[in-house]
Amino acid sequence: MAQYRSALPQLEGELFLTDGGIETTLVFHEGIALPDFAAFVLLNYPDGQEALRKYFRAYCAIASHFGTGLILESPTWRANPDWASHLGFTPQGLAEINRLAIQLLEELRAEVESGRTPVVISGCIGPRGDGYVPDEAMDEFQAQQYHREQIELFAGTAADMVTAITMNYVEEALGIVLAAREARMPVAISFTLETDGRLPTGQELKEAIEQVDSSTAAYPAYYMINCAHPDHFEDVLVPGSRWVQRIHGLRANASRKSHAELNEAVALDSGDPEELGAQYAKLRHRLPHLNVMGGCCGTDQRHIEQIAKACKPLFRAAL
Repeated sequence: MAQYRSALPQLEGELFLTDGGIETTLVFHEGIALPDFAAFVLLNYPDGQEALRKYFRAYCAIASHFGTGLILESPTWRANPDWASHLGFTPQGLAEINRLAIQLLEELRAEVESGRTPVVISGCIGPRGDGYVPDEAMDEFQAQQYHREQIELFAGTAADMVTAITMNYVEEALGIVLAAREARMPVAISFTLETDGRLPTGQELKEAIEQVDSSTAAYPAYYMINCAHPDHFEDVLVPGSRWVQRIHGLRANASRKSHAELNEAVALDSGDPEELGAQYAKLRHRLPHLNVMGGCCGTDQRHIEQIAKACKPLFRAAL
């Protein structure tokens, strides 16, 4: 049963952590092959499920240690019809995998949740196509139709919300919001940005957020930025701007490399965890509405621990 669907606790402003870069951690640190960068395939066998439990428990421990909230994001970024079909999954098999993903997070929530550490379960929605390139672009109504089934499936589970991660063009994000509204599911939209702080389409982040909000009566619970380094976007986040205040979450890359450079890289760039934590704290100083903090490519539990260490005192100071 969903615990927080009617009242997401992260909207109250306290610090909530998420995990880091699940795919890069599993591939580069754990040596696990992920075809098409699809972590959901691990749910298909017991050893894979145990690898996912090990991965998420590291973040559960960090949240418990620092006394923060935690958002457990399902490993379903690639679990949509096109990617699943390419990997040999039937529609029935894909539906079962999405359910299993939420069930696994339910088990983990039961292990860790306490009064100091509320745990929100989020069903992760990924882009239909490439995470970096807006190929095979849909209009918002095609996107609504495409993502509807996965969102409706999550609505029938214990998921408290859905989060669309690495959205690289606004129409797909808008379609996901329309489908979530139809399913009465809270939704967060996370846009990815290039080194110039714009979406891969060249659209300004401001325009993208305002377009989604104006078309949906501001239905998203909040917005996020992921798969970009803080150096790429901190200058566009002007304190006090109404659209900036809608951004509550960051899942930054460890690396300063562009998407094109990351695609060509043969080794993982983990950056500097302590430096990244300091950059998150700097952004929190400027933008006190930022309270959902995690990582993306190249980040792992070291980065999230440093983010918690740097940012948790800022939340105490605000009480």
